[in-house]
Formats: sequence, structure tokens, C-alpha cells
Amino acid sequence: MNETNNLPVLEKLTYKDFAPDQDVKWCPGCGDYSILKQVQGIFPELGKKKEEFVFISGIGCSSRFPYYMDTYGMHSIHGRATAIAAGLKASRPDLDIWIVTGDGDAMSIGGNHLIHTLRKNFNLNILMFNNEIYGLTKGQYSPTSHVGLVTKSTPFGSIDEPFNPAELALGAKSTFFARSLDRDPKHMKEILLKAHEHKGTSFVEIYQNCPVFNDGTFFIYSEKGTKKEESLYLEEGKPLIFGENNCKGIKFDGFKPVVVDLTDGKNSINDLWVHDKKDRIKATILASFANGSNGTHLPRPFGIFYSIDKPTYEETMMHQIEEVTKKKGKPNLDEILSGDKTWVIA
Repeated sequence: MNETNNLPVLEKLTYKDFAPDQDVKWCPGCGDYSILKQVQGIFPELGKKKEEFVFISGIGCSSRFPYYMDTYGMHSIHGRATAIAAGLKASRPDLDIWIVTGDGDAMSIGGNHLIHTLRKNFNLNILMFNNEIYGLTKGQYSPTSHVGLVTKSTPFGSIDEPFNPAELALGAKSTFFARSLDRDPKHMKEILLKAHEHKGTSFVEIYQNCPVFNDGTFFIYSEKGTKKEESLYLEEGKPLIFGENNCKGIKFDGFKPVVVDLTDGKNSINDLWVHDKKDRIKATILASFANGSNGTHLPRPFGIFYSIDKPTYEETMMHQIEEVTKKKGKPNLDEILSGDKTWVIA
């Protein structure tokens, strides 16, 4: 750190400052490489010292992430990254905390911790890599695997209805939910920056390819021949338009989203649904696009579904502690452990 006029000036950092001097060990073609590069790329733009960043992960391929970021970090236990991160944020609210997890780690054994971290709204960031499979343990189906998927643990096809992470996040009162994908690094970078700007728990689902056990499951949203028809990019205050030459749009039939042709002379851009990231009802409907709409095929939304401002857990907790301390004073540890009630046993 340099000093000018007695004021601290942060040293200029680059992505290389966040890359450790060790080999990155994921399978060739794994989408995690793309995500890592974008995260390392945005960190110099965040205006903080390296010592202020912490990465916490659970168990899974994605959870090797703390080894590959030259910051503080912890490779914790299966499904518990959110609980550990919440405790750290409560005790050290000054730290910039990032949770890296996978669909199996977060939505199965870690599901309970995830929903309560979201509803409490700690000021931290959750990156969930979703490849719809268990990769580290060699290809079992996960809570997000689609019905009929044949895996080592579902040799005749999965019969489970999969979790929809967007619906789960909104149902848990998340204050920020967004979706991006590994094969669109420019979009991912924009979403990561917006997630970090959000004051509260940001939850970003990143579609990530597993080339070994579930290769190509999301390619339809990134391949040149299908991307424009299958992907819907959300832009605040703009109508929902997609398709080749932006020839299609989404409008409401009551509360039902329907696809319309903007070239047939019957529909215009003024008829379309305009995206509002503060509208929770619209965000919930967007989340349901992954399920289809009464048999109607809908494009998959990418971008910020929902984002609102709300007091963070650590702010509210510290305010409560200050108010109680003013009224009752600050007790010592013995008083806290013994409590204020006693019983005499005859």
C-alpha cells in the first residue's frame, strides 16, 4: 500500500495477483475454467485489498475453487459452505465473502443451509455451478437432473422431479437472483459485477458443462444455431425479445406468458412484457420458464431475474446488539454462561 497526502492508496492489482502458483486440476473442457477466469478478471475492479476477500466452498469439483484464488479461503465440508460463510460474515462483516458450490452440494445435503442463508440476507455472494450431475463422485444424478436422465445411480432414467434453483431462491426470499453460463464469458462478467454490487445475498446460478458425465446439456443455449431461439437475455426496462433477428417476443395472456411473432402484423413491441427486476411476481414467472408453460415451450432466461434492497442480517444484528447494550450494559463471559436464573434443589 502506498501513501499520498497521508491517505492510503490501494496498489493496482491485475488478474495475475489472484492466480496462485499451482496447476488448476479440472478435466479438460470443464466449464469451471471459464468461471475461474472471469472471477479472477473482475477482482482487480472491485477496489479492495486481497486480504479482504474470502472464498468458502463445500465438496465437489467446483469446491476446489479456493485453491485457485490467491485470497483467503476454506475448502469446507459437504453442503455447509453457506453456514460457515454466514458465521464468518456475522463475526467479520468487513470481509468480502464468496461462496462457491455445485448443484449437488448446494441443493441436496446443503439445501437447508442454503435457504436460510438466502432468507437471512447476509451481504455475501453465492456462485452455484449447475451441471445437473454429480461430477466429483463420478456421475450420479443430482437434485437438478432432468427426468429420464440415465446415470450410474439411475440406470433406467431418473424419476425425480428436479429442483428449479430460481424458484427455490425466490421462494426462500432471496434479494438477488441471476443466471448466466460458462460459454458466455462476457455476460457472466457483467452478472458477477452486478452480484457484487448488490448489498445482501446475491445468488448466481451458472450453467456449467461437465464434459465427462453430462456433456452438452446446456449447449442449446450457447450454440450458434440454437442460441437466439432458445435463450432470452433480460435487460432492465426493456421488452422481452428473442429469436433470429429479434423476431419474437413474450407478452402476457392474463398471467400466462406467451410467445408472439413480431413480424406477423398482429403484435408490436409495445405489446410485450417489459422486464422489471424489482417485480417479484414477474421474477417468479420468469423462473417457471424452465418448466414450460402449460405445454408451451419458452426460451430460457439469462440475466438478473430479481434484485431488491433490504437490510442485511449483520447490520440488523449489530444494531440490535448496540441497542441492548445501551439498555443493559455489556456483561462479562461468566455472567453470560451462568445466566440470570438459579434454582435451589432441596
